[in-house]
Amino acid sequence: MNLDVKTETLANEMKMFVSGEIDTYTAPQLKEALMPLAGKPGATVTVDLGGVDYIDSTGLGIFVGALKAADQNNGTLRLVSLNERVQRLFSITGLDEVIDIEERRESAGK
Repeated sequence: MNLDVKTETLANEMKMFVSGEIDTYTAPQLKEALMPLAGKPGATVTVDLGGVDYIDSTGLGIFVGALKAADQNNGTLRLVSLNERVQRLFSITGLDEVIDIEERRESAGK
């Protein structure tokens, strides 16, 4: 399965729209797109996972790394639009306790 990542930037607010599967093979693509955004000082990064059906431990690690990068740079990482299966994975691993996860869906161009 492929991974599609689209990014929009407005001043210090970045929106990322991800679809496909996040696994060992596609995680480097996500990391390459997400880490520079999360590392920007004071940035707010919102990642819409509405199109993601599967995340493995490699993918979860990318989000943990992005959260650390955002925290170190006084930024914010927020995940939105997780389907039930992906939400459950974040819950089982306890990551929903440390990463800001919201139900709302982002819209492109806003």
